[in-house]
Amino acid sequence: MSRIVIVGNGPVGHRLADRTARGGEHHRVTVLGAERCPAYNRVLLPSVVAGTLSGDDTRLPPPGPAVVVRVGERVTDVDRDRRRVRSSSGAIHHYDVLVLATGARPVWPEAPGLTGPSDQPGAAVVALRTLDDVEYLGRRLRTGLPVTVLGGGTLGLETARALAARGARVDLVHRSRSLMERQLDDVAGAVLLASTRALGITVHLGHQPVGYRDGHLVLDDGREIHSELVVVAVGASPRTELATGAGLVVRRGVVVDDTLTTSDPHIRAVGDCAEHDGVQYGLLAPGFDQADVLASLLTRAAPVAAYRGSSAVTRLKARDIDLTALGDSRASEPADLVTMADQRRGRYARLAVRDDRVTGAILIGFPRAAATLGQLYDRGDPLPDDPFHLLLGETTGGAQGQELAELPDTAVVCRCNAVSKRALVTAWRVGARDVPALSRVTRAGTGCGGCAATLTGLCRWLERAGPAAAPAGAAEGENGGAAAEPEPAGTARAPGQPESRDQDVPSCQVPLAAAPAARRPPPASGAGDLVRAGAAPPASTARPDLDEEGVA
Repeated sequence: MSRIVIVGNGPVGHRLADRTARGGEHHRVTVLGAERCPAYNRVLLPSVVAGTLSGDDTRLPPPGPAVVVRVGERVTDVDRDRRRVRSSSGAIHHYDVLVLATGARPVWPEAPGLTGPSDQPGAAVVALRTLDDVEYLGRRLRTGLPVTVLGGGTLGLETARALAARGARVDLVHRSRSLMERQLDDVAGAVLLASTRALGITVHLGHQPVGYRDGHLVLDDGREIHSELVVVAVGASPRTELATGAGLVVRRGVVVDDTLTTSDPHIRAVGDCAEHDGVQYGLLAPGFDQADVLASLLTRAAPVAAYRGSSAVTRLKARDIDLTALGDSRASEPADLVTMADQRRGRYARLAVRDDRVTGAILIGFPRAAATLGQLYDRGDPLPDDPFHLLLGETTGGAQGQELAELPDTAVVCRCNAVSKRALVTAWRVGARDVPALSRVTRAGTGCGGCAATLTGLCRWLERAGPAAAPAGAAEGENGGAAAEPEPAGTARAPGQPESRDQDVPSCQVPLAAAPAARRPPPASGAGDLVRAGAAPPASTARPDLDEEGVA
């Protein structure tokens, strides 16, 4: 029996353990996580701050019983000669395959008062990366609390909007002259800026902090911002100290090849800590892609599987805005360019097209078009003859139910877990009649959270449509037999591969004293960052120093 030890119990390590356990009983999988909690989805933490989710809502479904998860076990040493690791408790774990899924740590600004001894954050400084951070924010938050968020990327914007929703007085400082400049052009940046300011958030572009003293953040132009709390979202740095100490090849991240193998053939790396083909993504979905490829290799479900890179799809998970950026969204020389702007209503669309296919897109305020274009982009399908009708359809007032009814059964609703409309409808018909139940059965919505609005709409449509909503073949099964139980992970299973059973995992013991109770349904704003595997990474991912997600 092969012994697989996974260092890191974040979303990517959790996914790898789950996928590997589903590959059969020939592996003994041990996961060592430094945090005291079972695995949870870091991407959803801003929603916990905003009060639309609780801490428990971020928990990931436990892996199967073949997986041993040890929380609060930080790995301190890797002995490559003896193929073993030592944890903070003194326990020794032997391995045949070691997988580093150690993630990343926040980058702290180098300014007096923001960082203290050993580059640790100051007393009033926090980065939104863990449930402990959420608990800390919950204790400090009150209506009118002056808070400054550093960073105008996706995480900074989601955090600023979440804090504003809780009644804080929020300033946002971003060193670039445009928000989300990696994904958006100047027009889209202006639309996003206006939307952010409309929430009462004061935005300072083209500036960075030079110090923090006496409750005031000092900017590089000498201005001071009253800030009793500073939330940092300016970047993330791969955790590579274990790899470095073990003598592995490390550049920005732990260098891996197409099989996610490091310079040691017995050690693999995935997620934020890994660097593939010169790119360290710092995003959730590329880590999921890597975990899926590695699980296929370890279980031999696909012995020649290879990771070829990921192409980014970014969604801003924030209230009062629907923003999606696909692929090379800032392409300056597309074969064809389609644009539409309605700044009065805060809407903007930009499609970059080559050979009748979308190579990049920016969509603000066009949720239906974003869903359709996302499907076309994922599949590499051609656009209709007149792509304007995809955008103009937003103004026709068509019902969401009609849109869902017309969505093909094979359409992928949850990209993180590859859950199709057919799988969701089948799960609903056998008893999963709300969003939490659908998530438990199919795991849709347990990745980046970007499909939350669609899941909510799907439930409403199914309630109205009843039996008429059954997908082709769902009532009697694909081959005329009884309907099959929906696949728990929403992904294809190799022939003969056994189903895994979830095991009970105790609730997180980190208190969320000030975190609000969950409200259903989950936020309907779209979320996080998704990717399409098998494509070359866009040029923007070659600038990992600006990544601020660091979620794996």
